[in-house]
Amino acid sequence: MAAMMPAPMAAPSLPTPGRPAAPVLPSLAVRRTRWLAVGSLLGLIVLCLAWELVLAPIRPGGSWLALKALPLCLPLAGLLKHRMYTYRWVSLLVWLYFTEGVVRAWSDRPPGNWLAMIEVVLCLALFVACALHVRLRLRSARHEAAATPPTAAAGR
Repeated sequence: MAAMMPAPMAAPSLPTPGRPAAPVLPSLAVRRTRWLAVGSLLGLIVLCLAWELVLAPIRPGGSWLALKALPLCLPLAGLLKHRMYTYRWVSLLVWLYFTEGVVRAWSDRPPGNWLAMIEVVLCLALFVACALHVRLRLRSARHEAAATPPTAAAGR
């Protein structure tokens, strides 16, 4: 009967072997990189839609190329939920849009080439924000791990 009883719960602020400590607020730099990443991603989504539907569509009235904004919508939830994996793969995905921006900046006529240059700048901002975010969070995790004393269970 005693084996079926749940283990007593520890105080929420104290870490236990099966339960992590209370979440720590991210540093100011991590929060800034997060908002830069989210802002530049939202900027890319709006730019892609406006570019292909209103500002300088390939065909009058808009084109199916506006669908290129859909893959950019997928990582938005992950970025807002602080998922490290999302920051990593977005930093790879963004190079497809960067390449499109460079090609169209070189080959399109105004105003398309100006929009392409804006796309390149937004892509670079998104990449830098994602790369810095991952780096800062990994550094923070290493410092927390070094500062946490080893538990008695780890020595067994």
